[in-house]
Amino acid sequence: MGGNIFRGKYNFFSFTFQYILLIFIYTFMPTTIKLIGKARKMAQQKMNIPGSKKPDIEINKPEQQKIWHDPWKLFIWYLIFTAAFFYFSRMAAEAQQKEIPYSKFQEYVKNKKVDSLIVSQNKIVGILKTGEIKGAPRYFITIPPPDDTIARFLNQYGIHYTVHIEDQTLNKLFFDWLLPIAIFVIIWVFLSRRMSSMGSGVLNIGRNRARIHADEGPKVTFKDVAGVNEAKIELEEVIKFLKDSDYYKSLGGHMPKGVLLVGPPGTGKTLLAKAVAGEADVPFFSMSGSDFIEMFVGVGAARVRDLFEQARKKAPCIIFIDELDAIGRSRGAAGMVGGHDEREQTLNQLLVEMDGFDTTSGVVVMAATNRPEILDKALLRAGRFDRQVVVDKPDYKDRIEILKIHIRKLKLGEDINLEVIAQRTPGFVGADLANICNEAAILAARHGHKAVLMSDFEAAIDRVLAGPEKKNRVLSSAEKKRVAYHESGHALVAVSVPTGEPVHKVSIIPRGIGALGYTLQLPVEEKYLSTKNELLDQIAILLGGRVAEEIIFGDVSSGAQNDLERASGIARAMVTRLGMSDALGPITYGEEQRSQFLGVSAGTERNFSEATAKQIDDEVKKIITDNLQRVRLILNEQKDHLEKLTAHLYEKEVIDGRDVYTICGLPLPEKNKD
Repeated sequence: MGGNIFRGKYNFFSFTFQYILLIFIYTFMPTTIKLIGKARKMAQQKMNIPGSKKPDIEINKPEQQKIWHDPWKLFIWYLIFTAAFFYFSRMAAEAQQKEIPYSKFQEYVKNKKVDSLIVSQNKIVGILKTGEIKGAPRYFITIPPPDDTIARFLNQYGIHYTVHIEDQTLNKLFFDWLLPIAIFVIIWVFLSRRMSSMGSGVLNIGRNRARIHADEGPKVTFKDVAGVNEAKIELEEVIKFLKDSDYYKSLGGHMPKGVLLVGPPGTGKTLLAKAVAGEADVPFFSMSGSDFIEMFVGVGAARVRDLFEQARKKAPCIIFIDELDAIGRSRGAAGMVGGHDEREQTLNQLLVEMDGFDTTSGVVVMAATNRPEILDKALLRAGRFDRQVVVDKPDYKDRIEILKIHIRKLKLGEDINLEVIAQRTPGFVGADLANICNEAAILAARHGHKAVLMSDFEAAIDRVLAGPEKKNRVLSSAEKKRVAYHESGHALVAVSVPTGEPVHKVSIIPRGIGALGYTLQLPVEEKYLSTKNELLDQIAILLGGRVAEEIIFGDVSSGAQNDLERASGIARAMVTRLGMSDALGPITYGEEQRSQFLGVSAGTERNFSEATAKQIDDEVKKIITDNLQRVRLILNEQKDHLEKLTAHLYEKEVIDGRDVYTICGLPLPEKNKD
């Protein structure tokens, strides 16, 4: 600050501007702090209002608290800003002054070019008269000799000067040492805190990233989980262990170390783990398997140790590791050499923590995965993951129970039929059903309905199964007629074969990618096995569209590509995997490596000769050609029904199963009478 004040009248405007700015800051600072304090208090009160939406950022949490939420921190930052402002202002002012030799200064004085001076103990600061010397700096500084001749010299030439005595020791100590160091320390502390809060701090890199769910918001219980009754029964004993472990200890039993939830994606494994914690009313540590792994070797193992150390302090409690296969992959997998990689060290530490010399008491480890076949055998042995609970896809009754949970928040119309919705969604998991309920609500809002109607659910299921309607894809009259015959062929064969499932809907509205129409069937009952005749009827239904085009137009189109792929797949599986070929017998050909729950095939290892391969191809071709001939007979015998059904479908574009059975003169199946 002293570096600016000493300039005298020639620096009056700079001096005035700085202090006006300073007065402005400190005048409005108290008011600003009060307003921020009120805003913070109102935000906290809003968070505590029952039924109010919880904000994404909870400002009452220390790890998420921002500087501007605390008035005292704001006040400190005002002081820091002011000190830094004057420090850099002083540096800028001194940067404008150019040091000149003392002899040059004497020349300026003798020629009366100097306007004013400030004389201090160790320097002379001055300003030249405007326009006197071209190319010379107007502001200058020079170092006088160590005597008192300067006063007589200036008086001799009548130069106006001011004597300025300043404490150079304190001035230099503060502006040249303390203030710069303080600024750099503040910046370093600020950046280090930001890095540590993001989980990237160097000092905190070994700490776990587990989120503790205890006493925060409404708890998830078994009432919020449906469709997994068998899994609930298995997990109820874990809850009893956590609630009253002394009773089991008195009988000689001990608490299970680990519970592994396995099943397809979206079946509710994570939700089940939360429900167990809610039912047992114990702390719940949640962490993903990938959160352990970093680029530095040993970090994952350190995080495992830290996680279990924290869990022991809160025992009894639950540690939940989602996607366990991220760290639990078998150590003998191909492409893995040695035991020094980060993932393997993390796995080794987890094995030791679960059942090593330092055994963990009162801590139950729950984990979820949809790839149990790749997990290390040491993880699955007794004493670590003692229980393996299968969370499978829900059946028909389970889907109804799941839908009842997801429609709690929806405003439903009177025509809602959950049984039909459950029928239309075979193979759907809980996440899929939740998505359908949400899509139905969105469609109801889009159409301006006052409640979610059954038609909204039907449209939502169609959207999920076949994709959104392509209203901008306009088919020509010829293409539309061909698609109508194609879908009518599928529907007519479906109602004609002995084991065909009831037709629910037929549409020729383009959907998704490349789907120009579809025929939807509803299963009469939930089935887990298929007979040989049922598989042959499925192949016939798939070939019905192509044969209908062939009979009517004398030619076929590319629209049957997907039908042929699916029919060929069923026929090849009958021959090679299911032993349903009389020529090749009840033998499986080829060893297929397929994921248990993801359904992804890693390929088939061939274990048969070329002669057998030719027999397989011939048998698959025979199954397809026999069914083609069978479908031709069905459609030629019912060509009148094919024409009527096509005309009705061409006009309406979407028809339901009642129309199909009425046109064909067949009784309505039991499931379609509702």
